[in-house]
Amino acid sequence: MAEAPPVRRTRLAIVGSGPAGLTAAIYASRASLHPIVIAGVPSGGQLMLTTDVENYPGFPDGIQGPELIEKFRAQAARFGTEFVEANVTAVDLTRHPFVLEVGLMGRVEADAVIIATGANARWLDLPSEQRLRGHGVSACATCDGFFFKGKTVAVIGGGDSAMEEALFLTTFATHVLVIHRRGELRASKIMIDRARANPKISFVYDSEVVEVLGTETVEALRLRHRKTGALSKVPAEGLFLAIGHDPATAVFRGQLDLDPKGYLKTTEGTRTSVPGVFAGGDAYDHRYRQAVTAAGLGCMAALDAERYLAEHPAGHARSAVPAMAPSETV
Repeated sequence: MAEAPPVRRTRLAIVGSGPAGLTAAIYASRASLHPIVIAGVPSGGQLMLTTDVENYPGFPDGIQGPELIEKFRAQAARFGTEFVEANVTAVDLTRHPFVLEVGLMGRVEADAVIIATGANARWLDLPSEQRLRGHGVSACATCDGFFFKGKTVAVIGGGDSAMEEALFLTTFATHVLVIHRRGELRASKIMIDRARANPKISFVYDSEVVEVLGTETVEALRLRHRKTGALSKVPAEGLFLAIGHDPATAVFRGQLDLDPKGYLKTTEGTRTSVPGVFAGGDAYDHRYRQAVTAAGLGCMAALDAERYLAEHPAGHARSAVPAMAPSETV
């Protein structure tokens, strides 16, 4: 008979290892909760795909995204955080302790859970785009716009987020080209009017990027007109994706209340619809999406979890909650 997978028992499990999850771990471990961080594979969140980070407090000369994550992680480990290098494949939040399945590594049982799985920017999935991520290709104008002073950049998208990104980039860039695959923008009228009124912004409709040109950095874009198929080349030294984000919450669907876009719903701070389960970072914050705000929300989640655990000693039986449908892998 096959040996049963191991079970790890903890007062607090943290799912995710970006700024939110690791900040939560720092606070929880300093409170002697001995948290287990289920880091995910790959771990570290979107900062692992970021080169220069110049807007995180405490680093006047900037810092590389992966280095910043490593500092977060080392600080959490210093206070006793345990890390599990695996993905959560299923959860059961209808029983107590909560059960988190981590594939071949077994399961983690926890009295409280912080979900800090983040959200992933949507990309074009072009090889050239992937090669130049962090070298002129970005999904965050607020994070990277500063690096494009005096340059021409392009924004892909047609919604409010794309208009916001384009308007923000005019602070630095000499020209912003908005590229939209449809013939009309999807943004609200007020945002469209603001963008069209800005002399630094121009628009290309019914077009899609088929290749990002450049060796070391972005130099130009190859576009295809979706109606005629005609190819064209436009100069650009930066490319910003503004076609949306997808929260990494699929594994919790049917277990927790989500909004129509899949973000975790919270009340009274970071509390989710299940007592003892808390949210941190971009898994529920779909507005700011910054490393520093994610870290702050991770702190909040840890403080809320600490208070919850103080009120519910180990082994405390929660009120039963209705059984939910099985989950998916995240």
